[in-house]
Amino acid sequence: MQLTKCADGTWLAPGFIDLQVNGFAGVDYNSPTAPAEEISRSLRIMFSTGVTQCLPTVITGSPENMLGALRNLAGVDHAMIAGFHVEGPHISPEDGPRGAHPWRWVRSPEVSEYRRWQDATDGRIKLVTLSPEWPEAPRYIETLVRDGVAVSIGHTSATAAQITDAASAGATLSTHLGNGAHASLPRHPNYIWEQLAEDRLSASFIVDGLHLSDTFLRVALRAKGIARSVLVTDAVMPAMCAPGPYMLGEVEVELKDDQRVVLRGGTRLAGSSLRMDHAISNVMRIAAVSLEDGVAMATANPAHIVGIEPRGRVRFRMENEQVQVIETQP
Repeated sequence: MQLTKCADGTWLAPGFIDLQVNGFAGVDYNSPTAPAEEISRSLRIMFSTGVTQCLPTVITGSPENMLGALRNLAGVDHAMIAGFHVEGPHISPEDGPRGAHPWRWVRSPEVSEYRRWQDATDGRIKLVTLSPEWPEAPRYIETLVRDGVAVSIGHTSATAAQITDAASAGATLSTHLGNGAHASLPRHPNYIWEQLAEDRLSASFIVDGLHLSDTFLRVALRAKGIARSVLVTDAVMPAMCAPGPYMLGEVEVELKDDQRVVLRGGTRLAGSSLRMDHAISNVMRIAAVSLEDGVAMATANPAHIVGIEPRGRVRFRMENEQVQVIETQP
């Protein structure tokens, strides 16, 4: 990765990459009927934040709706779409680890369902998040990895042995580690410690100042090291919108005045309103990482996870410890 400081004090960096974005700028990528022109509009707005490549992400839903959403997204001809991330439906059914995913559609891994996703997207599934607590998980992971698909552990209540087996089968990432978990866990063992200690797993983090405590983020980055740490936004429909009611698939969510996205009428977080340029600023401020390391977590590191090349350039300046994007080139 090359980060260059220009004579005028601005910086040039590779285009940012977001591996987990469920929606943006008023568009829900989980809707099978989201108009192509609206998806393209939302991507143009995302582009203004420095993101040149992303994986639109479809979460747990009915087989028909998930397939429809993937087919709909695949019909959008836009250079920013580097592939697709399927988060679920093969996750923990337990409250806590399941997060905002609807319980009624949680189900065990089936290779036949994965094949339908690939057929609907012309083979463009790049990343799948699942919980390895399902007995079928190791064989399922091996199948996806043979196809060149990255597999991530997330929304899990898996045991230490199940996490080890998943890494041995080829899983290489933990999805938004520290979130999608029980509110209280045993001191040890628990599935967060186990993933932190598993050197074969990189980890993605939602660094919005809301999803993770500052101390957990600092410790997690020390455990994983910068090279195995990835910034994601986990953005949903209300990102860069006014506070109010929105949707995440069939789930009703609400953007609060403080930028939290919660289940409507409640307090449980349901995705985020984070932008990648802000995520880089936040990780530098909260975890005292360098600008070079913060940019690596949003460029080279996610590119490595899903086997793509960074593309495009971002020119930005630093003002009051904030990344201020000036220009994004595709």
